[in-house]
Amino acid sequence: MPAQERTGVWLVGARGSVATTATVGLLALRARVAGPTGCVTELPAFAGVPLPTWDDLVLGGHDIVHTGLEKRAEQLVDAGVFGHAVLTAVRSGLSAVDTEIRDGYHPAAHSGAQADAAARLSADIRAFAERHDLARVVVLNVSSTEAPCPLLPEHENLALLERAMADPARSVLPPSSLSAYAALRAGCPYVEFTPSAGITLPALRQLAEREGLPYAGCDGKTGETLLRTVLAPMFTARALKVRSWSGTNLLGGGDGETLADPVTAGSKLDSKARGLAALLGGQVTAPLHIDNVPDLGETKTAWDNVSFEGFLGARMSLQFTWTGYDSALAAPLILDLARLVTAAHAAGQRGALTELGFFFKDPLGSDEHRFAEQTRRLLDWAATL
Repeated sequence: MPAQERTGVWLVGARGSVATTATVGLLALRARVAGPTGCVTELPAFAGVPLPTWDDLVLGGHDIVHTGLEKRAEQLVDAGVFGHAVLTAVRSGLSAVDTEIRDGYHPAAHSGAQADAAARLSADIRAFAERHDLARVVVLNVSSTEAPCPLLPEHENLALLERAMADPARSVLPPSSLSAYAALRAGCPYVEFTPSAGITLPALRQLAEREGLPYAGCDGKTGETLLRTVLAPMFTARALKVRSWSGTNLLGGGDGETLADPVTAGSKLDSKARGLAALLGGQVTAPLHIDNVPDLGETKTAWDNVSFEGFLGARMSLQFTWTGYDSALAAPLILDLARLVTAAHAAGQRGALTELGFFFKDPLGSDEHRFAEQTRRLLDWAATL
């Protein structure tokens, strides 16, 4: 990829914890005050892949909140996600990025047809690309998880969807899918990093194919599910019978507040359950609880108990606990995905980038959940770019 080709990274939910951490991280990498720990694309296996450099990436985004990036970064410092020295080194850069964040779409604040809202969002992205003379813009949704989206007839067909979007009396798309539609209409590849509907609706995938755009998702794989995709294949490969796999997630911060709503948490729970069933070759008793513990702040703790059966019916169990900062685990993946989707778009690829299932709990276009196999597919694909 020519060095002069700069890529825009447009973050939906640009002032959230994940986006703010990714922004701080990118600026810290440029300033040489942090190393690329957690950035998969910095591994030796990607040395020959034509990826944009850290200096080639330009940040902007949409958000419905107005707390500035500097303030959000200060909150993350207080929570222990990164240190004061890092913030001091990137503070001026945060102010510059903040000027590139525009008001997002919120159904309660919008009057009129959704088509008009989508046109505004698309215009913001196009203006960003023109302002910075960008070769392309990759849009990534890192906003709060939405409640599950009931499938409507309009979601199945693009022509029906666009007619419905022109009706000011109707709202047929959830915010994540409106953002995906706006991105595609602006000619941008799209990444759904949340378990929200986003680009999963058939009509939007039709639009991506028609416009020749690649997309990837869904639901970034950072902690508990990452471990599950490593451990579950061990049981099946050794012919051990998993009888149940139960878990509890404790988290605070914005995610804790969002997922405290059982309806909204349903998207996350469904995503995790589908992956586990695929890994184990069928349904298994797998209760999972997500609890909001405000005292934890940005820290997330996941505890799993696996009950399994061995030779002659011997009953055994495995327990593990994972504690970490979800935003610090997710942020480098956001930068990786921006780089890889840029390379795919430059190479003329379109449709679901199934090889990026490595990054997701519920990979679009793929039923492969085994981490080792996903890693192999990612590396083989990257070598072809």
